[in-house]
Amino acid sequence: MAAQSLLYANLNPLLISGSTGNQIKAREQFLGSFPLKAKTTRPRLSNGCRARAAANAVALPVEIPCQWYNVIADLSVKPPPPLHPKTFEPVKPEDLSPLFPDELIKQEASTDRFIDIPDEVLDIYRLWRPTPLIRAKRLEKILDTPARIYYKYEGVSPAGSHKPNTAVPQVYYNAQEGIKNVVTETGAGQWGSSLAFACSLFGLNCEVWQVRASYDQKPYRRLMMQTWGAKVHPSPSDITEAGRKILQMDPSSPGSLGIAISEAAEVAAANADTKYCLGSVLNHVLLHQTVIGEECIKQMEAVGETPDIIIGCTGGGSNFGGLSFPFIREKLNGKINPVKRAVEPTACPSLTKGVYAYDFGDTAGMTPLMKMHTLGHDFIPDPIHAGGLRYHGMAPLLSHVYELGLMEAISIPQTECFQGAIQFARTEGIIPAPEPTHAIAATIREALRCKETGEAKVILTAMCGHGHFDLASYENYLQGKMVDLSFEEKKIQESLDKIPQVIA
Repeated sequence: MAAQSLLYANLNPLLISGSTGNQIKAREQFLGSFPLKAKTTRPRLSNGCRARAAANAVALPVEIPCQWYNVIADLSVKPPPPLHPKTFEPVKPEDLSPLFPDELIKQEASTDRFIDIPDEVLDIYRLWRPTPLIRAKRLEKILDTPARIYYKYEGVSPAGSHKPNTAVPQVYYNAQEGIKNVVTETGAGQWGSSLAFACSLFGLNCEVWQVRASYDQKPYRRLMMQTWGAKVHPSPSDITEAGRKILQMDPSSPGSLGIAISEAAEVAAANADTKYCLGSVLNHVLLHQTVIGEECIKQMEAVGETPDIIIGCTGGGSNFGGLSFPFIREKLNGKINPVKRAVEPTACPSLTKGVYAYDFGDTAGMTPLMKMHTLGHDFIPDPIHAGGLRYHGMAPLLSHVYELGLMEAISIPQTECFQGAIQFARTEGIIPAPEPTHAIAATIREALRCKETGEAKVILTAMCGHGHFDLASYENYLQGKMVDLSFEEKKIQESLDKIPQVIA
């Protein structure tokens, strides 16, 4: 019994003290999908109630990973280094110190295969990790497909997305160095709310520049940030020089992640007691997100499945990289050979339409130059509902992996994405955030192809967050008001013409 109790203590928090009814239901759905031969238990909840264990299932012995995985260690060709924006020379650690704490700078440049997760971070991860892997049996049925669809659901975190996986360690490392204030950008608000949540746990002040289009579309994300103690500004704002320049050119600018990054980085660089946190793009961010893929490998093994295809949405790349990188390691080791498919919006197609070149990570040109797939640093996407995917570039590491041929990419318009989201919500019960609707649409496409060919593929998709604060987007779709926003070739070319000319 002692061994069994220890086993259950390491399981998904959906079945231990502090779980909510919805979490228990999600866990039961997860467990009920797999007829495993082992004895079930009835764990006691903190409120004295007992959770029903699925009659034909057992809690799977999946532990929270104790290390993050760094895919760079296993790549035969290492990614190009970031460059100083003025000298075009490789960035040195001291160049980054005004923005980031030392430990994150070390992680950014690390080639170590694994990096230990601090105990303090693991303690907080246990609030929601491991996250469930769920088989979408009802979606399979309505699609009449022989494919087996699984989704790794990150919406059980306090902020409702995968973003706390990196927000918590970033704030932890800043707190360790005595930093009192952090600033950041956010699109849809998932990252901003995650950072605000983490800051509330470590006692740091948090200031957020939220892209104007999302600031107006998603007021409840702003309220989440404020509830956790953050100060929130619409971007572009008149607080920073970068914001004022944009407003001077276009007073009604919808903003972009590139602009918001410029504003936050400007404030961090000008204040010695303030550091900058980034929710995607950089190596250390993707590193932290690999807890998703590491857990998922063990969960798939526990149910005797191997994915034939892995699908995830991409904006900056943290969600897709977090799920796919550990599977890429397994592929490089010759153990599995799944297709990895990134899905981006047709209105902001950096992988499928951008160029692979050195470019700024922000609109104002304050950040280092990074080799990435880019639409040009001053490209401002149309205000699609998936605000978290409105970024002009792609994570340099993910771009490098794409160039090495280890993954593929497609783009899908938002009406098809929301059509898929409605199907998913009406079968699986979860309302997806607008960002993962892209992965869901691509998953449905693949499942229907399997229906035509008769292939019983195993499809694994990244369900990176819920859409409880994005219902205005669903209202637009259900009322027939949503339209597909694309891009003008001329607009992208004008932006690409302004990319710095760097001889690699």
